[in-house]
Amino acid sequence: MDEPTELGEWEFIGRRGGDPVRLVPGEVIAAVPEARSLAEQAGRELRFNFLDDTAVLGMLRLRHLDEEKMFNAGFALGVPLAIIGFGGGVYWGGVAQYWESSSAQTIYLAAMAAVVLLLLTLFVRSAVSHWGDRSRQSLRARAKRYRDVAHAARRGGADIPVHYPHYGPYPFAATFHPDAEELTLPDLKGRP
Repeated sequence: MDEPTELGEWEFIGRRGGDPVRLVPGEVIAAVPEARSLAEQAGRELRFNFLDDTAVLGMLRLRHLDEEKMFNAGFALGVPLAIIGFGGGVYWGGVAQYWESSSAQTIYLAAMAAVVLLLLTLFVRSAVSHWGDRSRQSLRARAKRYRDVAHAARRGGADIPVHYPHYGPYPFAATFHPDAEELTLPDLKGRP
């Protein structure tokens, strides 16, 4: 894995690429009445100040770490599952079904099914633990709402990049849980 990108004081890593993105100040968003109103309403619902630059920066940095953890977990189990599944299918299609005895074919199919089911079970379990974590769901809900606020400010004329803050709309696993523990940034070896 590459060395972590050095972040400036008001920078975070957006989802689209590894380049640092500069935080749009809350005062820019608050200058648009519709966005300010949306930020205040969302703040009451999600117990978060969407116009506090320090809080928003921490939330966006946490959201990037969340995205990295989900990608790494999916990659660690998804790639072996794909390789073994593909390799097993090719071997079956090219060798086992034509050259092996019926008892060897049965053993092969049983072994392949067991391995694929085991990997698939681990993959689903990992996905459920990442998507089901209530603290991380609350983080995603806040990031989703911040995205809505930023886009409302851009529509209202604020100078905000088109895809800012670069995280998607989260069609699921972005439910706010008021009783969930708050996530905090880990020590990132000098990264702010």
